[in-house]
Amino acid sequence: MRKFFPVEDLARDSRFSKITIADRMADQRTALNVNVDADGPSKRTNNMRLTPSRRDASDGARGLMHGIFVGEIQALEGAGRTCWDFETGTEAPFALKLDMARQCWDEARHVEISVKLSDWMGSEIGQYAENTVLFEAACSSDPVLRLAGVNRALEGLAIDVFTTMKEFGDLAGDQYLEFCEDWMLADEVTHVKMGSDWLRKITENDPERRKKALEFQNVVDKLFSYGGTRSDSQESPIGLARRFRELAGFTDDEVEVIAEVSMQALNERKVAVGQIREAKRLADQSAHK
Repeated sequence: MRKFFPVEDLARDSRFSKITIADRMADQRTALNVNVDADGPSKRTNNMRLTPSRRDASDGARGLMHGIFVGEIQALEGAGRTCWDFETGTEAPFALKLDMARQCWDEARHVEISVKLSDWMGSEIGQYAENTVLFEAACSSDPVLRLAGVNRALEGLAIDVFTTMKEFGDLAGDQYLEFCEDWMLADEVTHVKMGSDWLRKITENDPERRKKALEFQNVVDKLFSYGGTRSDSQESPIGLARRFRELAGFTDDEVEVIAEVSMQALNERKVAVGQIREAKRLADQSAHK
């Protein structure tokens, strides 16, 4: 089996369609779409949390569930590649590979659960498209960067997403959704904790390597804030699950950094949208002169 498998060669059948993050976010059905088009003020309120009271709650929840499904596939692929890509002992400790193998088992179970939940929620595989940024974060040639990008950043995002979906199930009175999300959330906390522990252990005597890994994590965290769709603000559909992140090995300072990065992404999006709307307003005025 070849090592360092490129994202372009991921195996997918005809049901799957790969798109960019920008295209994914432009899908009006997704819960992460915050309707910040340039055609006029958003029709939504400042409270953007994914709850049953949102007008687009059904499509939003289905889209997010499909996003979880493809994310679990890529997490499985990424953890599996870490087991295979690096030489045992010299590049990656055997115990680290055991943890990644355990994660593969968990992710495979999550894929099965997500397929059944999607069916339960009235959608099917391929109804929404897939972006492959999660696996791309698992393509680094340094296993420590993979731990930072995948286990710390992306699995950290999964903690936030599963917490939101669990709360959505509770509010909607959907005991199946709530139970399954709670079950998978426990696994994600474990995956992030494994990443936190191994990153600190491997870089214990290499502060420069740790610094690079945490910088990479910050880049991935900002990328997956999706323009502010994950933050402490009620303007973001996904909330920051601070307590579960603490259980997963994040320090208070590290959680604050993620909160700041997420708010920065939200504010940058709001500024960009304001500029687009102002440019359109000026263009309309010019056209009517």
